[in-house]
Amino acid sequence: AGVAPAAVGFAGLKDRRAVTEQWFSLHLPGRLDPDLSVCQDDRLEVLEACRHTHALRRGMLAGNAFRLRIRDFEGERVQAEERLARIAHDGMPNYFGPQRFGRDGANLEAAAALLGGGSAPRDRRRRGLLLSAARAALFNQVLAARVALGDWNRMLPGEVLQLAGSGACCWAGPGDEARVAAGKAHPTGPLWGRPGRHLGPREEAARVERAALEAWGEWRAGLEKAGLVMDRRPLRVLAAALDWRWEGNDLVLAFTLGPGAYATAVVRELIEG
Repeated sequence: AGVAPAAVGFAGLKDRRAVTEQWFSLHLPGRLDPDLSVCQDDRLEVLEACRHTHALRRGMLAGNAFRLRIRDFEGERVQAEERLARIAHDGMPNYFGPQRFGRDGANLEAAAALLGGGSAPRDRRRRGLLLSAARAALFNQVLAARVALGDWNRMLPGEVLQLAGSGACCWAGPGDEARVAAGKAHPTGPLWGRPGRHLGPREEAARVERAALEAWGEWRAGLEKAGLVMDRRPLRVLAAALDWRWEGNDLVLAFTLGPGAYATAVVRELIEG
């Protein structure tokens, strides 16, 4: 298109090993449409192009639709279908997937060095990636503690809830158990940083969170020092329109997840139960 890379917008990154579809925006005020046919090869196909008044920015997406094929499935089919039915009804723990932590957890090793007082990478994007990986690891610690206690999908006293389909958070109150049970609100865990506009848990919810992160004081302090601001992420994610079928020995899954949720979380629940 003859524009700088900064003039190309997109709402989020897609899986490296996948066939993916997504929109890109090109900042072309007052210019003719480029000939996008020159982009097409055996790796890329332009499906549609149109004019729009807004550029795409990170996070501007309603969700992602997935279609996965698990080849040569070796488990019990009845058990697998029971687990999938449970996921469709109850949702699943909203873990950050392993791809967030780099190959063989390399991003976490580098994050530990950074938060322990090591020199920051010169590349700001690389620094942000490491800090995000550290936040994700702390969130997973809290979620794992809630899963072990069996209350990751239930409301604790003092819980901070996030309304489904919205980033709005509120402290749990009388009658919110029904909203949580109906999937209209979700318990949350921390994306660690210094105190900001987001609410913090109280009472039992706060005690569980503190206990889960007690051994991670250096990381918590490092994230605060790095300037990150506390945020909240739902502990539970719902896989909308979850469907499955068998093709020979392969299990084919189709579902939609909200932004920031990982398809690997569905596979994890299916395989590990």
